[in-house]
Amino acid sequence: MGPAALPGRVSDPILQRVQACTGARTARRGERIQSLWSGYGELYRVDLQGAEVPSVIVKSVRPPSDPTHPRGWSGDRGHQRKLRSYDVELAFYWERSGGCPAACRVPRLLDGARDDAGWLFVLEDLDAAGFPQRRRSDAGAMWQVVDWLAAFHATFLGDGAAGLWPTGTYWHLATRPDELEGMAPGPLKEAAAAIDARLTAAAHPTLVHGDAKLANFCFGTKGVAAVDFQYVGGGCGLKDLAYFLGSVLNDAGLARNADLALDRYFRALGAHLGAEAKEVEAAWRPLWPFAWADFERFLAGWAPGHWKRTGYAARQTDRALRAL
Repeated sequence: MGPAALPGRVSDPILQRVQACTGARTARRGERIQSLWSGYGELYRVDLQGAEVPSVIVKSVRPPSDPTHPRGWSGDRGHQRKLRSYDVELAFYWERSGGCPAACRVPRLLDGARDDAGWLFVLEDLDAAGFPQRRRSDAGAMWQVVDWLAAFHATFLGDGAAGLWPTGTYWHLATRPDELEGMAPGPLKEAAAAIDARLTAAAHPTLVHGDAKLANFCFGTKGVAAVDFQYVGGGCGLKDLAYFLGSVLNDAGLARNADLALDRYFRALGAHLGAEAKEVEAAWRPLWPFAWADFERFLAGWAPGHWKRTGYAARQTDRALRAL
């Protein structure tokens, strides 16, 4: 992957690519930010001299020969799903990210490639771009992300998801037959296909982020930006919103704030879409319980004791089951 070493330049082919795409005089590997899920690679910072920016982020994906899963869900199906997710992420950055306005900021892809060993992403460093903060559960962060999601969904309303996941989200039923099989018998398991069909048939499809948890958002003086687009694809925007709220609020917080967040989301969507927003809200708002039930179905098979299985999620799931 990458050009041959040039006189006076580093021999690391990734650092060579970084120098080439940034025009840097020097590129030096900096801090390791984190490993990728299940040991599929790493994220690290590259410090630059002589470039317009002081640093970039490298996402280097090198799938292991013997992949394992933190919760025991190993196997070829999961492995192939992850491999496809990196193709999707690269396609999103190359083909869609340039269309994101400031209201749904994402990092710029400076270079990206795939070869026999894996994938390479050279990304704008959001810390240096004015988004250096990572937040835990707090109201300010929650409302900012709700607004980001509305802007993202408005931007890609009507996008056919070509080159991405036809149906976005990492828990989509068609990609999770093992977890469905692992569910305890009951009404939710029996209704899984019907719940999925209701969401898939939603009018006014958009692109969903697919993994919109708080950890995938960066905050700062310029607002909020999102990362990690491995599971971006088509769908109803409420799937992102329900998943996000479940990642940031406990049961008491959901009881107080979920309906407020839903109303704020549709107000923000209206600010971006204008008159069309009324039609979108009429089509999507009744699907709120189904968005919760869809993720509840995944958790029930994947991690039955997970803390995100709240009373609020259970009540919304019951609403969805009664509405079928």
